[in-house]
Amino acid sequence: MNDEKFIAFLRGANQTFQGWDFSWITGTGRMSSELLSWSYGSMAIPLIQKSKALLDMGTGGGELLSKLRPFPRTVVATEGYSPNLPIARERLEPLGVKVVEVDNDECLPFLDAQFDLILNKHESFVPHEVRRIISDRGVFLTQQVGGLDCMQINEAFGVSLEQNAKEWNLEKTIQQLEGNRFQVVEAKEEFPVQRFYDVGAFAYYLRAIPWQVPGLNMEEQIEVFYRIHQMIETKGFFDCEQHRFVILAKA
Repeated sequence: MNDEKFIAFLRGANQTFQGWDFSWITGTGRMSSELLSWSYGSMAIPLIQKSKALLDMGTGGGELLSKLRPFPRTVVATEGYSPNLPIARERLEPLGVKVVEVDNDECLPFLDAQFDLILNKHESFVPHEVRRIISDRGVFLTQQVGGLDCMQINEAFGVSLEQNAKEWNLEKTIQQLEGNRFQVVEAKEEFPVQRFYDVGAFAYYLRAIPWQVPGLNMEEQIEVFYRIHQMIETKGFFDCEQHRFVILAKA
């Protein structure tokens, strides 16, 4: 490749990604997303203020949780991605949050009915195990990335999603929760557009979420990146559809 602009963008994509912070590309306007009709944070704050024992599942680097204060007396956060653990502990432990490493959704290291509020943003979960650790009349709030998320990226690389992943959606999740004695109080599902304005932002994003295109090798698939670069040069952007749904349920 002799395209200097293309090479410069890819070289700039080799920035360190920590926690769950995309500000390197969102803060500069290089990637943007349409707004959802709900705010997970605005839904969580009044629930936290009524809570006595809070669990935040999949806290990442603690970026979001740290902004949802004031906290109840008992606050625990889990994280399964080991590089995020020291980041989350450094950020959250001074705030009184215990950070626990969890790598098995089927067997969480908590007591029965230990929490009256469980938050989960973009983290996997097993409904019967969530039901075990939540108290009666406790509240479970989750925002999930649906199985059709950014399929246009997969199509560009010729990588199809597994069928069980495609079926991860609002309807199926409601069925699973109701089958485990949850009452769904509120539920929404939307497909906002995510837009990339340069191929470097696109490459940075894919490096941060390697599960989107399993086995991705930038050098081996450089032609795909170049086609996307050319598309952006022509249209001004590359779009894909996100898949998001939110559920508020009571035990």
